[in-house]
Amino acid sequence: MPLFKTINFSRTVGATAQILVWKVTESYAELLEQVVLNDSNRIRLDGMKSEMHQRAFLSVRKLLQETGHTDLDLYYDKFGKPHLHGEKHISITHSHNFSAIIISEETVGIDIELQRDKIIRIADKFCDSEFQFLSRSFETENKEEYIRKLTVIWGAKEAIFKIRNEKGISFKDHINVYDFELNVKQTIAELHFDSLVKDFKIHFEEIESSPESFRDEQVKQNFTLVYVFEK
Repeated sequence: MPLFKTINFSRTVGATAQILVWKVTESYAELLEQVVLNDSNRIRLDGMKSEMHQRAFLSVRKLLQETGHTDLDLYYDKFGKPHLHGEKHISITHSHNFSAIIISEETVGIDIELQRDKIIRIADKFCDSEFQFLSRSFETENKEEYIRKLTVIWGAKEAIFKIRNEKGISFKDHINVYDFELNVKQTIAELHFDSLVKDFKIHFEEIESSPESFRDEQVKQNFTLVYVFEK
């Protein structure tokens, strides 16, 4: 499938970011024919047991090609964090049949998540201070709104973790997301870890996927895309 969505984002003069989203409809063989892989990433691909993960991996390389880069420009550090040769920063994410990347002059993180009921059951694993405003939301809004807000929070914390990439960071204990409204599509967050205090600007968008076949029914799936800049 062609590129699903492109977002060109400018925070300050000279500081731009490009976000690209791919909806994976191609087969593994189709994607493999269309991308170039370096030797280490070919080994990584061959070691993946899930075809879904393989297709996601290859679709990210399709996104790189859309920006004028290839897999040969991409490398991973010892912590598994992706980097581009040169001065630009990159972050990568995928969930189910969507993949996304962000490339920027600034340090960035990105995450995409499927909105689903399960997140309510695990909310106490990654939320703490956020319950102060989430509890009010749950009293005044419906279940769907609550799920959407939880998904933003999870995505924001995942993206922040990708930026810092430090062992021991707890989503619940160390990252606080401030109150927000879904229609505003942005908020802020703080990381308090050991002696480190960092502020982050959070942006998010919701992606409505066309209905997918699921257990003989057509089910519409909604995703939340979150991208984060370190302030």
